[in-house]
Amino acid sequence: MSDKKFVTALNCMDGRVQYPVLKWLMENLGADYVDMITEPGVDKIFCECREELLQSVKQKISISIEKHNSNTIAIVGHHDCAGNCVCKEDHYKQVEISVSEILKCYPTVRVLGLFVNKDWAVEVIRDTALLSVS
Repeated sequence: MSDKKFVTALNCMDGRVQYPVLKWLMENLGADYVDMITEPGVDKIFCECREELLQSVKQKISISIEKHNSNTIAIVGHHDCAGNCVCKEDHYKQVEISVSEILKCYPTVRVLGLFVNKDWAVEVIRDTALLSVS
């Protein structure tokens, strides 16, 4: 494996959010590559507990972690999502729940909760690297 840095993004399939998320992850995390795992309304998947879909997403995350040495997973919600038509506040709640659920499955990785707003800018909802250690 090369010395290039991979991160993993669980992003909506909506093409409008692909570039803002990719750009943000590369600029803010120094990622060389982003393994993009897309599903419509991906931020609701960890809230709905649809086991078959959850297992599919987890399998893809595992490939990114094991084969590309990704140590960061970003879960993304976004404005005007056709696959998850909820208000911004509900997206924020779903992203928060998703971050917690992802951490249960992958406790050694950094997990980011992101939201792409109406201006197509990335907002950080949660970053587990910023948790205080007591």
